[in-house]
Amino acid sequence: MIDERARSLLLTAALLGDAGVAIGAFGAHGLRARLDARALEVWETAVRYHLVHAVALLALALSPYAPALRGAGWLFVAGIALFSGSLYALALGGPRLLGPITPLGGLAFIAGWLWIAKVALSRG
Repeated sequence: MIDERARSLLLTAALLGDAGVAIGAFGAHGLRARLDARALEVWETAVRYHLVHAVALLALALSPYAPALRGAGWLFVAGIALFSGSLYALALGGPRLLGPITPLGGLAFIAGWLWIAKVALSRG
């Protein structure tokens, strides 16, 4: 049985994984004829980071250390929203003003991975 404190991470991982697959399929089938090669490359980068971190979030939720890893999970969620979300918008022609948001998402991803390292190095 999953720890109640990890249930929200598990649900979020499932929904983000589902969304990543749907968004990836939309890009491959619905946008291929509408976007130029550079915009499609940006879209694919967004999908890749989205799905990798959805799977990482799933692993955190199922880990016996899930309660200690919740912060890392929410940083991954923020990273998906900021990094992938801004890239999706930019690929679709969104305002260039969104460009500076992308690195904030990258920082959230990095912070999430460092959180995991901190938990791994902690004693007790």
